[in-house]
Amino acid sequence: MQIELEHPYEASLEQVLGAFFSKDHILEKNARLGSRNVCVPELVRDELSAKLVIEREVTSSLEVPGILASFHREWNRVRQEEHWFRKSDEEWHCEFRVHIENVPAKIKGMMRLLASEQQCTNHVLLSVRCDVPLLGKKVARFLADDCHAKIENEYQATRKLL
Repeated sequence: MQIELEHPYEASLEQVLGAFFSKDHILEKNARLGSRNVCVPELVRDELSAKLVIEREVTSSLEVPGILASFHREWNRVRQEEHWFRKSDEEWHCEFRVHIENVPAKIKGMMRLLASEQQCTNHVLLSVRCDVPLLGKKVARFLADDCHAKIENEYQATRKLL
């Protein structure tokens, strides 16, 4: 399953990157989104690259389908790793992976943050795969839909905090 999203920000590239790589912003955004036990075990940035690791507990944004209810937990531990690199003065790229504890799925993607005059746009491509026999496609579809809802909520929270 793949998801493509486009998120324009009415802020400069450096302002958006500053928010993405600010521990205070990350903690505030996650508090607004209802995450718990949020920590940022790694946050490193220089002129050409950055690495960010966020760990947190989250709930599902969507109602869990009956067929998946037996696998469902109210809170899930999530680890997100982002590797950013600068392509030019107007563009940064990111490769990321999301690991949900005890969920047999692979979630990964890319982001492309592009500047244009007084704003910038984040292009997000997310891929979800689950190889569990019989249920894999249903798990992947649910996770893709849940990730879509979470990404949109994070985008709105970041816009309000900029």
